[in-house]
Amino acid sequence: MLSMSVEDIAHRALDYALKLGTKFCVVRFHERTYERIEVDRGVLKEYSYTRVRGLGIAVYMRGGYGYAYTSRLDVDSIRKTVERAITSARAVATHIAEPHEITLAHGKHSFRVEYRINPFDIPAEEKIALILKLNRESIDRKGIVSATTRMGIEHERKFIVTSEGGEISVEVMMVGISHLSVARDGAIAERVYDHKSSVGGYEFIERTDWHAFVSEVDTLAIEASRASTPTPGVYTAVIDNRLIGLLLHEAFGHASEGDTVLTGSSVLRNKLGQSVASELVTVIDEGLVNGGYPVPFDDEGNPKRKTVVVERGVLKNFLTSSIVAKKLNLQLTGNARAQSFNYEPLVRQTNYYLEPRDWRVEELFEDINNGIYLKGRGALGGQVDPSVGTFTFSVGPSYIIEGGEPRKLVRGVIVSGYILETLREIDAVARDLSIFTNVFGGCGKGGQVVRVGYGGPHVRVRRIVVGGA
Repeated sequence: MLSMSVEDIAHRALDYALKLGTKFCVVRFHERTYERIEVDRGVLKEYSYTRVRGLGIAVYMRGGYGYAYTSRLDVDSIRKTVERAITSARAVATHIAEPHEITLAHGKHSFRVEYRINPFDIPAEEKIALILKLNRESIDRKGIVSATTRMGIEHERKFIVTSEGGEISVEVMMVGISHLSVARDGAIAERVYDHKSSVGGYEFIERTDWHAFVSEVDTLAIEASRASTPTPGVYTAVIDNRLIGLLLHEAFGHASEGDTVLTGSSVLRNKLGQSVASELVTVIDEGLVNGGYPVPFDDEGNPKRKTVVVERGVLKNFLTSSIVAKKLNLQLTGNARAQSFNYEPLVRQTNYYLEPRDWRVEELFEDINNGIYLKGRGALGGQVDPSVGTFTFSVGPSYIIEGGEPRKLVRGVIVSGYILETLREIDAVARDLSIFTNVFGGCGKGGQVVRVGYGGPHVRVRRIVVGGA
């Protein structure tokens, strides 16, 4: 049991830092509870329940920055942690020629995800029984040779105080189920993975038809195992909501993170105000969006407002933290994020998406006689290089477009190219915006993983390189 409240712990750390001469300070209490169930080929492989919590302290002194953390929340440990952070900041400050001030959050704010049923109140046996049933249904299905089904439940709580009088409280609950099917047809085995995650309570689990969800994943895997690979070449493509979100996040989003720009590792460096995409392309990073992961405030306590990264094809902004905003002489966007209390915040995306336009989805297919409909369900990821903007992605089972309609299923589809060229080739953007998040994973950077949202509407790309695995 904590001997002090979370609020008392954070304020005690801040007060001590100020007493020792710190001008700018951020104290972050971070608690994460995670429950995971995994069933593989009809057998319960994992049931785990973990809870971690601790305090991270960032101090800024004469341009120097120091960070320290502790999972021990007694008075002595808190004081020693503050002292370690200050020592680190002073060591760096001695090498800073021109100290600069930063902007920190002020005022009291709170955000809490509302839900009807607390997922942690549902007996573990009941949740395990559901996942076992879904998985066994899958492996009993003809054509399926292996299946893995999971449930994930996460509760995250943060309390942040700053030397500028900021006091921010955030609580988020998220739940979801994922399913991986492996189907075989002769010598060909095909795997398809999908998940459904939602910010909220166990009511999401109760109202979703998970039997239909598992059946759809299995059916797609079976059909894909019987399909051929596409003929390699340059195609006109329609890209679905999920895949355009993944491509945008990985190949463009990381390049728009200000710390990447500072290190010279971004293809977007020195391109502010320049055209980097079709005039139909507007790219947004936003903390609160339907379907995404809520980030109302970043881990410095600053509000995460809607940031227009690209407007009608023109690069308008980079994503920033307090320090990065000062170094780039740009506005603060509230994108400092950390995986947990024992990590320093880095500049990270929140909910990164392509803004919708006016086309109906069916209009995107109408004049394509020989193209491809690229799908995100079952995408296996790939490789990107933000410094030059290249990408290679294994996408999900997709469809050859003939006569203006998606017709023939193909598997093993790989797309590659330069993201700026791909974005310039977009000549139609639909109105069907969808944004996704994932309780089982997130965005990796600097050894940290944070939850994000990604997505967009369907888009049409006039030229994209497609191969087959």
